[in-house]
Amino acid sequence: MLRVTWVQPEDLVAHQLAAMRIDGCDVDEIERQWVRAGGNPVPPAGGAGTEAGAELRALARALLDQLDQLEPPPALLAAEPDDLEDIEASRQAPDPPDRDRPGHSTIEDDRLLGGWLGRAAGCLLGKPVEKIPREGIRAIAASTGNWPLRGYFSGAGLDADVAARYPWNRASRATSLAENIAGMPEDDDLNFALLALDLVERHGNALTTDDVAAAWLASLPGGRVFTAERVTYRNLLDGHPPAVAGRLRNPFQDWIGAQIRADVYGWVCPGDPPTAARLAWTDARLSHHRNGVYGAMFVAAASAAAVVARSIGECIDAGLSVVPPASRYAAAIRRGVELGSGPLDAEAALDELYRDFGHLHWVHVLDNAALAAFALTRSHGDFVTAITTAVSGGWDTDSTGATVGALTGALAGAAALPADWIDPLQNRLASSMPGWDGVSFDELARRTAAARLQA
Repeated sequence: MLRVTWVQPEDLVAHQLAAMRIDGCDVDEIERQWVRAGGNPVPPAGGAGTEAGAELRALARALLDQLDQLEPPPALLAAEPDDLEDIEASRQAPDPPDRDRPGHSTIEDDRLLGGWLGRAAGCLLGKPVEKIPREGIRAIAASTGNWPLRGYFSGAGLDADVAARYPWNRASRATSLAENIAGMPEDDDLNFALLALDLVERHGNALTTDDVAAAWLASLPGGRVFTAERVTYRNLLDGHPPAVAGRLRNPFQDWIGAQIRADVYGWVCPGDPPTAARLAWTDARLSHHRNGVYGAMFVAAASAAAVVARSIGECIDAGLSVVPPASRYAAAIRRGVELGSGPLDAEAALDELYRDFGHLHWVHVLDNAALAAFALTRSHGDFVTAITTAVSGGWDTDSTGATVGALTGALAGAAALPADWIDPLQNRLASSMPGWDGVSFDELARRTAAARLQA
């Protein structure tokens, strides 16, 4: 029987219970009611649960509606607002872009190309080991003579016991291992970047959340969106307006999905983090809230800096300038920076990150944001160090690899990126979105430059 993951009501209850507990809500009685009826209080791995009868599924829907009505503590809501005006009021306004400094007056196409190529290479490195635990990533790489990571993963020479213990991500062997790469394969981390470019080309600064929702339904296959995006997609098809579609029976609103959609909003706003963040908020609020939205705003603002900045620290500071300083997202970024600039070696620092954030789902935004900040800081902006550190750290390897690859790739520019990471991409991107399959990275950079928004 066909079973669609990430939207089955009987699977979502456990995820929602976990999400509400993270926000400080008392859900014990709802959990007891669920367990008494035979429901599983443990979130299913990878979104795949077990088939439920009609009675249990009906109860799951009812309990999800009850959970939607719960409010986190007032102090948390005050520290983590949702409305754009409240978010902007909560932070200290950043200095206006310094457009007179050398290199800050114009955007260079090479930096845009570096951002696109870096996003693809970082994603591609992480694709085969997505969902594999950190120790498994190391075992696979070591078994093939690739530890510490210095190139794309390979199956050549992989020990059979290691392969059985840590199976590759679905279908990645065919497209994402070093011996098989022939261009950048299709991935949602790149599909959303294409969609953002299309949205900016068509709507510019006038972009609305309704525009984003319409573009999803027109261009994104439902089977190629996941977690919060898939729940929101379902709700849009069910007739709910974009303003509420992401709020209904959606336990994934603080997960990583919106953070992977935001780079282009920064690239078209060079040196203008606030405008980039506003565009990212407009997109992200369709499916996410609070920390999930801040992830998109941070990446957009950091990306706006990356195409004009001199250091990765400038990019991180730009990202932090647009998110509420008392939020858990800002704290996660600061913790990653602290460990990245501290004396611990990479493995010991990652141990600390796992102690701080290991209780979260591997697709949550906070653990992955902390890891991204650690990788960026520890790398000092070096592209290879950044993507290999991020992917070695585990969790959502392709998404976090893509984010740090995009930032460091834009900071360096395409001409400075190592050929052994870039040449396998063959200047070609596969996509399941209509009209984009086979597009060249050169063309994407050209169109991004043409879509630049005036400050």
